[in-house]
Amino acid sequence: MKVLDGKVVSKHLRVQLKAQIAEAQSERGRPPGLAVILVGEDPASQVYVGGKIKACKEVGIRSFEFRESASISKEALKKRIEGLNADPEVDGILVQLPLPKNLDAKEVLSWISPLKDADCLTPENLGLLWAGHPRTKPCTPAGVMEILKYYEIPVSGARATVVGRSEIVGKPMSLMLLEANATVTTCHSKTINMREILLESDIVVAAAGRPLLLGKEDFKKDAVIVDVGMHRDQGKLCGDVRFNELEGHVAAATPVPGGVGPMTITMLLINTFTLFH
Repeated sequence: MKVLDGKVVSKHLRVQLKAQIAEAQSERGRPPGLAVILVGEDPASQVYVGGKIKACKEVGIRSFEFRESASISKEALKKRIEGLNADPEVDGILVQLPLPKNLDAKEVLSWISPLKDADCLTPENLGLLWAGHPRTKPCTPAGVMEILKYYEIPVSGARATVVGRSEIVGKPMSLMLLEANATVTTCHSKTINMREILLESDIVVAAAGRPLLLGKEDFKKDAVIVDVGMHRDQGKLCGDVRFNELEGHVAAATPVPGGVGPMTITMLLINTFTLFH
């Protein structure tokens, strides 16, 4: 079984991106700028934001970090985002999810200018994606596509199944596979006979959000498995797939951690550069 190492792909893309940023900076007279807003004290979110700030520095993107109290009012947060929308030094804006329960994520994301939407989560940018004219692409699904491309896994003509239908991963993932000429099925909690569908699939992207949901018996021999899940099980990080069962059965699979995770951050950097450029 080939291990699809997201760290390797991420490093490859960041080396290219760093050179592109250096060249563009000499033309524009400033680096690209990414503003990251973290609301509240969620420990996992703090780790993710720290990783994003560090990655910005690595490739030459200037980061602006804003840590807001969980009790921040809607009005104050909207004012913060509107200020960043107007700031000429800021090319991309990211609001770290999840938000505290007193804030509606869809409403908050709608305040971000589509021209600065580094995560491709605003209604306008999602609409452009569905229309086939993307301004940017959602980071995690775009990262999955880059992994498949790097490891030369044929997508065109393949039967692909996405497990999950979230706005952030599942739906855009199905769309991107379809755009790459796969025949795509989307499975979810109401799907009947999901295992039968999976056993006919050449590529499976697991984005169900349920730890260790799928194992060897769910996949046909020599399938390619991409695990988007990120959970803690008995103190250890794990995905939606029981990775340790797959050796000798599937052709290739992403580990957790070290698979899709690093790619999500790299695609955020690439989106920021796209919005700058």
